Amino acid sequence: MRCPFCNYEDTKVIDSRPSDEKKRRRRECTNCGKRFTTYEVVEKPTLMVTKHDGSIEAFDRDKLVKGILSALKKRPISVDQVNKLVDEIENNYANAMQTETTTSEIGDRVLHGLKDLDLVAYVRFASVYKDFNDLDNFISIIKELS
Repeated sequence: MRCPFCNYEDTKVIDSRPSDEKKRRRRECTNCGKRFTTYEVVEKPTLMVTKHDGSIEAFDRDKLVKGILSALKKRPISVDQVNKLVDEIENNYANAMQTETTTSEIGDRVLHGLKDLDLVAYVRFASVYKDFNDLDNFISIIKELS
């Protein structure tokens, strides 16, 4: 790490501690002796999503959270639980260093998570995600859960 004061290349870490989703490091220049703070952030690869129509766009966490929250409307599930589910999905892709996926794959992961959280929300999300257009689709998904 280069010193911001004298531009010397050698600095030493005096203190290191977590701060939010970053790592805060207090450093000291071995040349001029001045101290400064740096923050380290884990860089996640950009996840690109292929939609049903073939178009490709960057993964939008807020869009996914909104979709899940609409399925959970008036259900006893907290926003923290939704954020945890979306975090798990995002981290799964980041840990695998996967940079491309499909809306179908994300939808399946959400359904898997909702199955453990709330079955009513599972059916609601599935009805939109799988584009149910008649009663038989609802009946078949409910039979799967039984």
